[in-house]
Amino acid sequence: MTTMNATMKRIMKRLAVAGIAVAGLAVMPAFAVQRGDQPDILSAGRGGHGPLPLPVIERRVRPQMGGAAYLGPEFDSDTGNYRLKFMQQGAVIWVDVDGRSGNIIRRSGR
Repeated sequence: MTTMNATMKRIMKRLAVAGIAVAGLAVMPAFAVQRGDQPDILSAGRGGHGPLPLPVIERRVRPQMGGAAYLGPEFDSDTGNYRLKFMQQGAVIWVDVDGRSGNIIRRSGR
C-alpha cells in the first residue's frame, strides 16, 4: 500500500506541474498581445523621431471609420507602422497607418 501511495503522489505532482505549465502558456499570448511593443513605441515617440504614440493614432483614425467597432491595434516595429482592426456589419476592416505621420496608408475590407 505504501508503494501505491508514493506512486500516486508522484503522479499527482506531475499532473499539478503540467497543469501549471498549461495555464501559463494559455495566459502568455494574451499578455503578449496586450503589452505588444508599447514601451518601445512610447519611448520612440517621445524622442520625436519614432512613431507617434498609439492613442494619438487611434484619435486620428477612429473618427474616420463611420461607426465601425474598433477591435485593436498591431504594431510593426520594423516599419514603425500600425495596423488597426475594425469590424462593421460582420466584415473585418484593416487600416494601415504610417506611424510617423498618422496618415492612413491603405485600407482593406469595406
